[in-house]
Parts: sequence; structure tokens; C-alpha cells
Amino acid sequence: MAMILIWSTLPKEEMALQLGQQLVEEQLVACAHLLPAGRSVYRWQGALQQEVEWTLLLKTRESLYSQVERRLRELHPYEVPEIMATAVVQVWQGYLDWVQASAPEQSMENA
Repeated sequence: MAMILIWSTLPKEEMALQLGQQLVEEQLVACAHLLPAGRSVYRWQGALQQEVEWTLLLKTRESLYSQVERRLRELHPYEVPEIMATAVVQVWQGYLDWVQASAPEQSMENA
């Protein structure tokens, strides 16, 4: 099984926690990890923006990416949410087994 980490940012800690909890409950991700707030600097609609955002790091199977992306787009408060995935090159087999059991191929959402 290939494992990925999916990154997204949210404007409030409560939103990040709620979104992460929803994805874990739906068994689309094994774990949702919130990173402390940081400041993002970006251009939006022609203007330079600076916002405090929480990073949500989601651990799941590569095969569930499209389902996780779809749910993030449905539940995310941003018009254009940050949704990026990176492959996990190496992982301890015990942790990988846990991810596999926690985010099964057949998620609750598809059952």
C-alpha cells in the first residue's frame, strides 16, 4: 500500500479540527494532525494578503486521494482551498499497517 500526506490550511483551529475529525470519522484518513498557526503571505484577486492559518496534515492511502480531495473541496471554507499531497517514501511497517486498518480501501462513505 502506498501512503500519502495531504496538506491543507484553514483560517481557524476549530475549523481545522472539525474538518480533520470528519475525515477520520469517514475513514478517509487514518490521522488528521493540526500544526500550530503560521502566517501565510500570498496574492489573492490581485492583492497581497497576510493571514494566520492552521495547517492540517492528513495521513492516508494514495488510493483514497480523490475521495479526500472531493470531501475537502465540499467541506472547506475557502473558495480555492490548498490541497496538496506528497508521497511517503519510507515508513515503519507497524505505522503503515495502522494507516491501512484505519483508512480501509472501502471507506465508510462508500459502504
